[in-house]
Amino acid sequence: MRQGTGFIIILLCFPLLWILYSFIHTEVLSAASFNDDLEHSIQLSNPTITSPVVLLDKQGEIFSEDYVEWREPIELETIPLFVQELFIQSEDVEFYNHIGFNFTAIFRAVFANASSQEREQGASTITQQLVRLRYLSTEKTYERKLTELLYAHEMEKQTTKEEILTNYLNEIYFSNQVYGIGAAATFYFGRPIEELRESELAFISAIPNNPTIYNPLTNFEATKKRQELLIDVMVKNGRLTAENGEKIKKESIVLSTKLKKQLYPAYSTFVLHELENLIAHNEGFKERIANSQNEQQRQFLESELKTRVNEVIAGGITISTALDQSKQDYDERYINSLLSKTPELQAASVVINNESREIVSVYGGKDYRKMDFHRAYQAVRQPGSAFKPLLVYAPLFETTTYTPANSVNAGKLCIGSYCPQNYGGVVYGDVTIQDAFRLSHNTPAVRLLDKVGIENAFARLSPFQFEYIQKEDYTYSAALGGLTHGVTIAEMADAYTSFINGTYKPVHSIRKVEDKQGNVLYRWDEDFQEAWSYKTAQTMRGLLQQVVTNGTGKGIHINSSYVGAKTGTTNEYYDYWLAGLTDTYTSAVWIGYDKPKNMKSIESNKIHHRIFNQIMKTD
Repeated sequence: MRQGTGFIIILLCFPLLWILYSFIHTEVLSAASFNDDLEHSIQLSNPTITSPVVLLDKQGEIFSEDYVEWREPIELETIPLFVQELFIQSEDVEFYNHIGFNFTAIFRAVFANASSQEREQGASTITQQLVRLRYLSTEKTYERKLTELLYAHEMEKQTTKEEILTNYLNEIYFSNQVYGIGAAATFYFGRPIEELRESELAFISAIPNNPTIYNPLTNFEATKKRQELLIDVMVKNGRLTAENGEKIKKESIVLSTKLKKQLYPAYSTFVLHELENLIAHNEGFKERIANSQNEQQRQFLESELKTRVNEVIAGGITISTALDQSKQDYDERYINSLLSKTPELQAASVVINNESREIVSVYGGKDYRKMDFHRAYQAVRQPGSAFKPLLVYAPLFETTTYTPANSVNAGKLCIGSYCPQNYGGVVYGDVTIQDAFRLSHNTPAVRLLDKVGIENAFARLSPFQFEYIQKEDYTYSAALGGLTHGVTIAEMADAYTSFINGTYKPVHSIRKVEDKQGNVLYRWDEDFQEAWSYKTAQTMRGLLQQVVTNGTGKGIHINSSYVGAKTGTTNEYYDYWLAGLTDTYTSAVWIGYDKPKNMKSIESNKIHHRIFNQIMKTD
């Protein structure tokens, strides 16, 4: 009865269907007649596709992957003919013959669906499905369907069948944020598509028909039944023998689902921050931002930079880094364990390889999670006495005839209203520069800065990467690390590399950035420059070594023929610093609270010394 009613409805609606056919046909002919107008009104372009960002360690091993969508676009010749036939036979058997849409299929679907009163057959060609994926909504209206037909026809004119099939197979959705047959192969089976068996190819090909129902991770059996249906279609259409079809259906399917690697979030977050700086450096944004005429222009340029960075990332890139995974893992576990004993206490550190000037380990905070506040490069803190070697003592030896054996007054001092005091308020007489440095006396440092000249001293910092130092910092309090804003832990570690041998090159975590084809997009190109003369560097190394053997750095014990360091404590004991170097590494360590508070009660624990001891180990 229901079937008969369906046929009566079809017969009654046939005139309407004929009118609809005539209307569509007229539109297509009109499009052909006014081809130029249509090409201007229908702009077909490739969609913006977000590809994975892959981070490699110093050995070339993946340690982090970032993707909202998992995609691996591949060429048609890479896609097995078996897969191509699966989709053509099940979705659009007349694919190579139609003009973008298939009237025979449309009417067949209308009759079949009306007779069963259920939607059993679809009429969309592969071209129409690609149009819908790229340009149109999924709303079910005659207007949208007509637009789809026109777009499909135009796509067939502008591209080849092979291009349409390639794009379709690369863009259809395979559930779990996986797009494209190539990505589905690596996501669900962990192997490239050319290594999959026909049973596995048919299994993933079952998903796009309904990615929710045929999600293999939640509805494995449903996906398997759909796979068998596809194989039956191939047998029915003469693309497989019945024997081969049965053999394929009986093969077991074992998933090996890809899990997103997200190791060492403190390091990977640092790398992505550096990527923005690398792009800004290579594409001229850095200079343009520095030379911006006003705040509005600066903000506009910074917005342009972020847009450019997002474009680069969306294209899919591989970033080779200097990460030492075993070291990063050890440093993180040790510092997390140490900080767990003092609630809310935080720390940050950066470790640099002396030979390559590359960052091999980064600690961004206790139990750091990706994109949290990163204390290694975002925490701008007062550096205290750890700043003295850079602003006072190295410039002193570089620009005067002073030596560590010269004397300097460590007594009371006032310059205008500024009256610095030595630690604990102790007043000394004349001391050697070596002792003033070793014991971190304050008044001698201010007197020596005056001897160098504030302008001259700050000029010696120009090669380094101190982003937050400004003209307002050109005061005597800077000799003790008293700055308007401060410096970051990464900046301090970077500047201390100048004491390796006097030469300096900005330190980085990134070695190179490549696109999906392996072409190098970016790499750092800075050369070494002389920050200090070799004589000055050797003098500073001697002073830093004295701090460790018989000064404020007592408690530092590292198995290295050379160990030199400088401590720093800020007003009210808000920050503890330790920066220094060995034969192998240079590093800076900071401990404190995000909301500064007095740490005098834990000073004797020398937590920053203990961290320094561990992260500078080489065994």
